[in-house]
Amino acid sequence: MSAKKGYRLYSDSTCDLSKDLLDGMDVKILDLTYEVDSTAYVGDEMSMKVFYDKMRNGSMTKTSQISPAVYEAAFEEEIKNGYDILYLAFSSGLSGSYNGACIARDTLLEKYPEAKIVCIDSLCASTGEGLLLIKADRKKKEGLDIDALAEWLEANKLHLCHVFTVDDLKYLKRGGRVSAAAAIAGSVLGIKPILHVDNEGHLIPIGKIRGRKQSINKLVELVSEKVGGWENKEVAICQGDCMEDAEYAAQLMRDRLGSETIVHICYTGPVIGAHSGPGTLALFFMGEER
Repeated sequence: MSAKKGYRLYSDSTCDLSKDLLDGMDVKILDLTYEVDSTAYVGDEMSMKVFYDKMRNGSMTKTSQISPAVYEAAFEEEIKNGYDILYLAFSSGLSGSYNGACIARDTLLEKYPEAKIVCIDSLCASTGEGLLLIKADRKKKEGLDIDALAEWLEANKLHLCHVFTVDDLKYLKRGGRVSAAAAIAGSVLGIKPILHVDNEGHLIPIGKIRGRKQSINKLVELVSEKVGGWENKEVAICQGDCMEDAEYAAQLMRDRLGSETIVHICYTGPVIGAHSGPGTLALFFMGEER
Protein backbone atom coordinates (compact mmCIF):
# COMPACT_ATOMS: atom_id res chain seq x y z
CA MET A 1 0.00 0.00 0.00
CA SER A 2 1.37 3.42 -0.97
CA ALA A 3 1.89 6.07 1.71
CA LYS A 4 -0.83 8.66 2.07
CA LYS A 5 0.02 11.84 0.20
CA GLY A 6 0.80 14.91 2.29
CA TYR A 7 -0.93 18.25 1.81
CA ARG A 8 -0.17 21.93 2.15
CA LEU A 9 -2.40 24.40 3.97
CA TYR A 10 -2.82 27.75 2.22
CA SER A 11 -4.59 30.99 3.03
CA ASP A 12 -4.20 34.64 2.12
CA SER A 13 -3.01 37.91 3.58
CA THR A 14 -6.49 38.97 4.67
CA CYS A 15 -6.14 36.52 7.59
CA ASP A 16 -4.41 39.42 9.41
CA LEU A 17 -2.25 37.26 11.66
CA SER A 18 0.95 38.67 13.10
CA LYS A 19 4.32 37.49 11.83
CA ASP A 20 4.99 35.87 15.21
CA LEU A 21 1.86 33.74 14.90
CA LEU A 22 2.49 32.82 11.26
CA ASP A 23 6.11 31.90 11.98
CA GLY A 24 4.84 29.18 14.32
CA MET A 25 2.39 27.78 11.76
CA ASP A 26 2.87 25.48 8.78
CA VAL A 27 0.82 27.65 6.43
CA LYS A 28 1.56 29.35 3.12
CA ILE A 29 0.10 32.83 2.60
CA LEU A 30 -0.76 34.40 -0.75
CA ASP A 31 -0.94 38.20 -0.91
CA LEU A 32 -3.75 40.40 -2.09
CA THR A 33 -2.51 43.72 -3.48
CA TYR A 34 -3.29 47.12 -2.01
CA GLU A 35 -2.67 50.59 -3.38
CA VAL A 36 -1.91 53.82 -1.55
CA ASP A 37 -2.17 56.92 -3.75
CA SER A 38 -1.97 54.73 -6.89
CA THR A 39 1.23 52.92 -5.84
CA ALA A 40 0.79 49.15 -5.43
CA TYR A 41 2.13 47.17 -2.47
CA VAL A 42 1.97 43.62 -1.16
CA GLY A 43 2.62 42.13 2.25
CA ASP A 44 4.68 44.22 4.65
CA GLU A 45 6.25 46.52 2.03
CA MET A 46 4.69 49.38 3.99
CA SER A 47 4.60 49.34 7.78
CA MET A 48 1.19 49.35 9.42
CA LYS A 49 1.95 52.60 11.26
CA VAL A 50 2.89 54.37 8.02
CA PHE A 51 -0.15 52.91 6.24
CA TYR A 52 -2.63 54.17 8.82
CA ASP A 53 -0.92 57.54 9.15
CA LYS A 54 -1.27 57.96 5.40
CA MET A 55 -4.96 57.15 5.61
CA ARG A 56 -5.42 59.67 8.41
CA ASN A 57 -3.70 62.27 6.24
CA GLY A 58 -6.07 61.68 3.34
CA SER A 59 -4.31 59.12 1.15
CA MET A 60 -6.60 57.15 -1.13
CA THR A 61 -6.51 53.36 -0.90
CA LYS A 62 -7.84 50.48 -2.98
CA THR A 63 -7.29 46.73 -3.13
CA SER A 64 -7.10 43.94 -5.70
CA GLN A 65 -8.02 40.28 -5.34
CA ILE A 66 -5.64 37.40 -6.06
CA SER A 67 -5.72 36.36 -9.73
CA PRO A 68 -6.31 32.76 -10.88
CA ALA A 69 -2.81 32.81 -12.41
CA VAL A 70 -1.21 33.43 -8.99
CA TYR A 71 -3.15 30.55 -7.46
CA GLU A 72 -2.35 28.29 -10.38
CA ALA A 73 1.40 28.92 -10.15
CA ALA A 74 1.50 28.32 -6.39
CA PHE A 75 -0.68 25.22 -6.44
CA GLU A 76 1.05 23.66 -9.45
CA GLU A 77 4.42 23.86 -7.71
CA GLU A 78 2.97 21.91 -4.77
CA ILE A 79 1.47 19.29 -7.06
CA LYS A 80 4.79 18.80 -8.82
CA ASN A 81 6.40 18.29 -5.41
CA GLY A 82 3.88 15.57 -4.58
CA TYR A 83 1.47 17.49 -2.32
CA ASP A 84 -2.26 18.05 -2.31
CA ILE A 85 -3.61 21.50 -1.35
CA LEU A 86 -6.22 22.77 1.10
CA TYR A 87 -6.86 26.48 0.63
CA LEU A 88 -8.82 28.51 3.21
CA ALA A 89 -10.08 31.61 1.41
CA PHE A 90 -11.16 35.12 2.34
CA SER A 91 -14.96 35.41 2.33
CA SER A 92 -16.56 35.22 -1.11
CA GLY A 93 -19.00 37.82 0.22
CA LEU A 94 -16.20 40.40 0.28
CA SER A 95 -13.77 39.38 -2.47
CA GLY A 96 -13.53 37.41 -5.71
CA SER A 97 -10.35 35.66 -4.55
CA TYR A 98 -12.17 32.42 -3.64
CA ASN A 99 -13.65 32.22 -7.13
CA GLY A 100 -10.18 32.83 -8.59
CA ALA A 101 -8.85 29.89 -6.60
CA CYS A 102 -11.66 27.67 -7.86
CA ILE A 103 -10.82 28.60 -11.46
CA ALA A 104 -7.18 27.69 -10.83
CA ARG A 105 -8.21 24.44 -9.16
CA ASP A 106 -10.38 23.35 -12.09
CA THR A 107 -7.65 24.20 -14.60
CA LEU A 108 -5.03 22.23 -12.68
CA LEU A 109 -7.24 19.18 -12.12
CA GLU A 110 -7.65 18.84 -15.87
CA LYS A 111 -3.87 18.75 -16.15
CA TYR A 112 -3.24 16.68 -12.99
CA PRO A 113 -6.34 14.49 -12.45
CA GLU A 114 -4.62 12.55 -9.67
CA ALA A 115 -4.18 15.69 -7.55
CA LYS A 116 -6.51 16.92 -4.83
CA ILE A 117 -7.14 20.66 -4.40
CA VAL A 118 -9.76 21.64 -1.83
CA CYS A 119 -10.90 25.28 -1.73
CA ILE A 120 -12.84 26.32 1.38
CA ASP A 121 -14.79 29.59 1.39
CA SER A 122 -14.19 30.67 4.99
CA LEU A 123 -17.03 33.22 4.86
CA CYS A 124 -14.74 35.01 7.35
CA ALA A 125 -12.75 38.21 7.25
CA SER A 126 -9.56 39.53 8.83
CA THR A 127 -8.48 37.76 12.01
CA GLY A 128 -11.76 35.83 11.95
CA GLU A 129 -10.30 34.05 8.95
CA GLY A 130 -7.02 34.03 10.88
CA LEU A 131 -8.45 32.40 14.00
CA LEU A 132 -10.05 29.71 11.84
CA LEU A 133 -6.65 29.23 10.18
CA ILE A 134 -4.95 28.86 13.56
CA LYS A 135 -7.38 26.08 14.44
CA ALA A 136 -6.93 24.43 11.03
CA ASP A 137 -3.15 24.47 11.34
CA ARG A 138 -3.37 22.93 14.79
CA LYS A 139 -5.69 20.16 13.63
CA LYS A 140 -3.45 19.42 10.64
CA LYS A 141 -0.51 19.02 13.03
CA GLU A 142 -2.65 16.70 15.18
CA GLY A 143 -2.93 14.42 12.16
CA LEU A 144 -6.20 15.26 10.43
CA ASP A 145 -5.99 14.35 6.76
CA ILE A 146 -7.12 16.75 4.07
CA ASP A 147 -10.67 15.38 3.86
CA ALA A 148 -11.20 15.37 7.63
CA LEU A 149 -9.86 18.91 7.98
CA ALA A 150 -12.02 20.17 5.11
CA GLU A 151 -15.05 18.56 6.76
CA TRP A 152 -14.21 20.18 10.11
CA LEU A 153 -13.79 23.62 8.53
CA GLU A 154 -17.10 23.40 6.68
CA ALA A 155 -18.86 22.25 9.85
CA ASN A 156 -17.43 24.99 12.07
CA LYS A 157 -16.78 28.08 9.96
CA LEU A 158 -20.20 29.61 10.67
CA HIS A 159 -19.47 29.35 14.40
CA LEU A 160 -16.57 31.79 13.95
CA CYS A 161 -18.20 35.04 15.11
CA HIS A 162 -17.08 38.55 14.16
CA VAL A 163 -18.21 41.74 15.92
CA PHE A 164 -16.57 45.07 15.25
CA THR A 165 -16.76 48.83 15.29
CA VAL A 166 -15.02 51.61 13.40
CA ASP A 167 -13.88 54.99 14.63
CA ASP A 168 -14.86 57.00 11.54
CA LEU A 169 -17.70 56.08 9.19
CA LYS A 170 -16.20 57.89 6.20
CA TYR A 171 -14.16 54.82 5.16
CA LEU A 172 -17.21 52.56 5.17
CA LYS A 173 -19.07 55.30 3.26
CA ARG A 174 -16.31 55.34 0.65
CA GLY A 175 -16.81 51.59 0.20
CA GLY A 176 -20.59 51.90 0.01
CA ARG A 177 -21.20 50.25 3.42
CA VAL A 178 -23.07 53.23 4.92
CA SER A 179 -24.83 56.24 3.42
CA ALA A 180 -23.26 59.69 3.20
CA ALA A 181 -25.94 61.05 5.54
CA ALA A 182 -25.18 58.37 8.15
CA ALA A 183 -21.46 59.09 7.92
CA ILE A 184 -21.97 62.82 8.47
CA ALA A 185 -24.37 62.25 11.35
CA GLY A 186 -21.97 59.77 12.91
CA SER A 187 -19.09 62.21 12.72
CA VAL A 188 -21.08 65.05 14.27
CA LEU A 189 -22.81 63.01 16.98
CA GLY A 190 -20.02 60.58 17.78
CA ILE A 191 -22.11 57.62 16.66
CA LYS A 192 -20.14 54.37 16.34
CA PRO A 193 -21.65 51.57 14.29
CA ILE A 194 -21.63 47.97 15.53
CA LEU A 195 -21.27 45.46 12.70
CA HIS A 196 -20.79 41.75 12.21
CA VAL A 197 -20.12 39.29 9.39
CA ASP A 198 -23.20 37.23 8.50
CA ASN A 199 -23.57 33.65 7.24
CA GLU A 200 -23.00 34.80 3.66
CA GLY A 201 -19.75 36.50 4.65
CA HIS A 202 -21.04 40.07 4.24
CA LEU A 203 -20.51 43.03 6.57
CA ILE A 204 -23.84 43.84 8.24
CA PRO A 205 -24.62 46.77 10.60
CA ILE A 206 -26.41 45.55 13.75
CA GLY A 207 -26.47 48.64 15.95
CA LYS A 208 -25.24 52.14 16.78
CA ILE A 209 -23.65 53.33 19.99
CA ARG A 210 -22.68 56.87 21.02
CA GLY A 211 -19.08 57.04 22.18
CA ARG A 212 -15.96 54.98 21.54
CA LYS A 213 -15.63 53.25 24.91
CA GLN A 214 -19.33 52.45 24.97
CA SER A 215 -19.02 50.83 21.55
CA ILE A 216 -16.17 48.59 22.77
CA ASN A 217 -18.19 47.64 25.85
CA LYS A 218 -21.06 46.67 23.54
CA LEU A 219 -18.79 44.44 21.47
CA VAL A 220 -17.84 42.47 24.56
CA GLU A 221 -21.51 42.24 25.59
CA LEU A 222 -22.18 40.68 22.19
CA VAL A 223 -19.42 38.14 22.82
CA SER A 224 -21.22 37.04 25.99
CA GLU A 225 -24.53 36.83 24.14
CA LYS A 226 -23.20 34.84 21.20
CA VAL A 227 -20.80 32.41 22.90
CA GLY A 228 -23.53 30.07 24.12
CA GLY A 229 -22.10 26.72 25.12
CA TRP A 230 -18.78 27.18 23.32
CA GLU A 231 -15.62 27.21 25.39
CA ASN A 232 -13.38 30.06 24.25
CA LYS A 233 -9.90 29.71 25.68
CA GLU A 234 -8.40 31.34 22.58
CA VAL A 235 -9.90 34.44 20.96
CA ALA A 236 -8.60 37.21 18.74
CA ILE A 237 -8.74 40.97 18.33
CA CYS A 238 -7.62 42.99 15.35
CA GLN A 239 -7.01 46.68 15.58
CA GLY A 240 -6.53 49.45 13.05
CA ASP A 241 -3.68 51.22 14.83
CA CYS A 242 -5.58 51.59 18.13
CA MET A 243 -3.64 49.30 20.45
CA GLU A 244 -4.83 50.96 23.66
CA ASP A 245 -8.44 50.20 22.72
CA ALA A 246 -7.49 46.63 21.78
CA GLU A 247 -5.84 46.06 25.17
CA TYR A 248 -8.92 47.45 26.91
CA ALA A 249 -11.12 45.05 24.93
CA ALA A 250 -8.75 42.16 25.66
CA GLN A 251 -9.08 42.71 29.40
CA LEU A 252 -12.87 42.87 29.12
CA MET A 253 -12.86 39.58 27.21
CA ARG A 254 -10.69 37.92 29.85
CA ASP A 255 -13.08 39.23 32.51
CA ARG A 256 -16.02 37.65 30.69
CA LEU A 257 -14.39 34.42 29.43
CA GLY A 258 -11.86 33.71 32.17
CA SER A 259 -8.47 35.11 33.11
CA GLU A 260 -6.68 32.18 31.43
CA THR A 261 -8.15 33.08 28.02
CA ILE A 262 -5.49 33.56 25.33
CA VAL A 263 -6.17 36.77 23.40
CA HIS A 264 -4.27 37.27 20.15
CA ILE A 265 -4.04 40.96 19.25
CA CYS A 266 -3.12 41.61 15.61
CA TYR A 267 -3.10 44.58 13.27
CA THR A 268 -5.97 44.95 10.84
CA GLY A 269 -3.88 44.51 7.71
CA PRO A 270 -3.82 46.96 4.81
CA VAL A 271 -6.23 45.04 2.58
CA ILE A 272 -8.98 45.09 5.19
CA GLY A 273 -7.84 48.40 6.67
CA ALA A 274 -8.08 50.12 3.29
CA HIS A 275 -11.87 49.73 3.60
CA SER A 276 -12.42 49.97 7.36
CA GLY A 277 -9.93 52.73 8.20
CA PRO A 278 -7.90 53.67 11.28
CA GLY A 279 -9.55 52.88 14.61
CA THR A 280 -11.23 49.68 13.46
CA LEU A 281 -11.60 47.25 16.36
CA ALA A 282 -12.89 43.71 15.88
CA LEU A 283 -13.38 40.72 18.20
CA PHE A 284 -13.37 37.10 16.99
CA PHE A 285 -14.49 34.01 18.90
CA MET A 286 -16.46 30.76 18.58
CA GLY A 287 -20.18 31.02 19.22
CA GLU A 288 -23.56 29.39 18.70
CA GLU A 289 -24.35 31.48 15.65
CA ARG A 290 -23.15 34.62 13.93
